[in-house]
Amino acid sequence: MKVETVLVTGGSGFLGSGLLKHLASCKRYSLIAALRREFPELPESIHRFMFADLTAHVDWQVAMSRVDVVVHSAARVHVMDESAEDPLAEFRRVNVDATLNLARQAAKAGVKRFIYLSSIKVNGEFTEPGSVFTADDSPAPVDPYGISKLEAELALKELATITGMDVVIIRPVLVYGAGVKANFLTMIRWLQRGVPLPFGAINNKRSLVSIDNLIDFIMTCIEHPAAANQTFLVSDGHDVSTTELLRSLSVALNQPSVLLPVPVSLISAGAKLLGKGAMAQRIFCSLVVDISKNKHVLGWVPPVNFQHAIENTVKPFVDARTK
Repeated sequence: MKVETVLVTGGSGFLGSGLLKHLASCKRYSLIAALRREFPELPESIHRFMFADLTAHVDWQVAMSRVDVVVHSAARVHVMDESAEDPLAEFRRVNVDATLNLARQAAKAGVKRFIYLSSIKVNGEFTEPGSVFTADDSPAPVDPYGISKLEAELALKELATITGMDVVIIRPVLVYGAGVKANFLTMIRWLQRGVPLPFGAINNKRSLVSIDNLIDFIMTCIEHPAAANQTFLVSDGHDVSTTELLRSLSVALNQPSVLLPVPVSLISAGAKLLGKGAMAQRIFCSLVVDISKNKHVLGWVPPVNFQHAIENTVKPFVDARTK
């Protein structure tokens, strides 16, 4: 598929900004970044489309002129300490209503392909030992975020049928890389400070995806004809336990780790007492995905290996220490 112009939403976010910078370095596309605020970190060659808030009322007409592909990464993301009275309504307002407004206007403007960054939470929260999620599994979201992502997926598929615009759905697992935030950043800081952690005996398996691998996969989906109207899961293709992840981060940081082999049952009980049961589930449970469809349909395999991706993630911390 010939692509000349790509519009990326969430242009100031972790994924959106990384994708835009990589696309700009290729010098193959005219790029438009959809932004809610000024973001000078993006190359000047990228056009800006500014809007106040991601709602169902944004007029995208000016931005959509001559756009071939939309990559929609903007969203109301999963939050640990939800404060909204009706969380599902808030997630639907952004992740469903605003997404469908954007997609309808894209189809009307003649956009060829709409790439939607969904979430592995559409599949579910965890996998049983020995089992994996696949792109063709029946969805089983649990929380409002996952439910809203599934509803958006279903509406986009219906729109594709009606309008003929290609829709590609990508469900990433946990994304990490240089500039990562939230729990992944917290783990790095714990290890950097030499904090003893009770995570030395966790035998789960987790699929992760480095931002470099995810960006490469999105770029494949931008042009590959066989990506049309498909749903994909994406990971590094290398699954690790929480204990293995922490040890890999320590090696990359060149920082000895103190991982105490505390029984998972004791940590889980303590986490529940502290109201951190959901966080404990992410640390202790397994979530493994099968990405063989990506190779079979698109010929794609992750180009960056796990250890190199971990080294890229902690490089800013290592560089700061040596200055």
